[in-house]
Amino acid sequence: MRRVPAQLWGHRGELGDAARAWLRHPDERRLEADRAWLSAPGHRLLCCSDADFPPQLEQIPQPPAALFVDGDASVLLLPQVAVVGARAASASGLVHAARFASALVRGGFTITSGLADGVDAAAHGAALDSGGSTVAVMGTGPDLVYPRKHQALAQAIARQGALLSEFPPGTPARADHFPRRNRLIAGLALGTLVVEAGMRSGSLITARLAAEQGREVFALPGSIDHELARGCHRLIRDGACLVEEAAELVELLTPAARMLGVELAARLAATTTGPMADEGPGDTAVEAFPSGTADPAQAALLRHLGHDPVGMDELARRTGLSPAALGAQLLMLELAAQVERLAGDRYMRRAGRAPG
Repeated sequence: MRRVPAQLWGHRGELGDAARAWLRHPDERRLEADRAWLSAPGHRLLCCSDADFPPQLEQIPQPPAALFVDGDASVLLLPQVAVVGARAASASGLVHAARFASALVRGGFTITSGLADGVDAAAHGAALDSGGSTVAVMGTGPDLVYPRKHQALAQAIARQGALLSEFPPGTPARADHFPRRNRLIAGLALGTLVVEAGMRSGSLITARLAAEQGREVFALPGSIDHELARGCHRLIRDGACLVEEAAELVELLTPAARMLGVELAARLAATTTGPMADEGPGDTAVEAFPSGTADPAQAALLRHLGHDPVGMDELARRTGLSPAALGAQLLMLELAAQVERLAGDRYMRRAGRAPG
């Protein structure tokens, strides 16, 4: 890996002369720092050429060439909803952010936000407290938490989701990093919910980018006397969907989540190797499942899952699947209501499903 400084960190196919010069003469000291960070457990450089690179990011303008991930990269393949809003959110805004995030987790979605004060932190925290997964997209390198007071929150996210950055380790916060971060938040998510926003809020940038990327934009209405409601009201006037309950988002985004699961399953089918690859339609364990689990690989995964909660590492050991292929199959089973995702990135078969 050759390290391009943050200010030159180009997008796929768009490296300029300055970036090429850095590639020809890399800073070995910084390279060694990158290698040291990547050598730690749970750290990964996820490249655009990897099979488990989030396909939704391939569809946005200026997609990232690579992402530094601290945590479970497989959560990036799950259907996500971005919950964003004001840093100086009101007490009711924080309550709304937490309530919506918790309900969306129960609806099967991962919560994505930017680790900022206010709405972002409330949404991340509620997702964790609800036993769901959450993704924090950072405007710094993956090793520098901004704001610093969110160190404990960031550590919890890395344990139960993922910290994500396109900036190399050691990159400090800069004003121009956050609009770039916002495009990734919008790009990862099937929809973006703005809880509170002033007229100059960065959340409006995220919402605009989401709309430009063809994603759904939702906004909570507020009092006409509340300054932080004005940004949401502008979004609604411009075509964002006014929502009052999380169930509205779940209903509108579930078809897109199913399409994402189908796309992932098709894309990763070629990478499926191991014991399950040979378990075809004639396998008696597969035939024991109801017709709702027609896919042999999914039926075999249910058999390997057993009756008790099991973690991703153990499932990978049992099945011989790559994390990418395993994540895609589990996603399809979640969407089919045959598997339930639990706290600590564990899975169990839903009650009432046929045994293996």
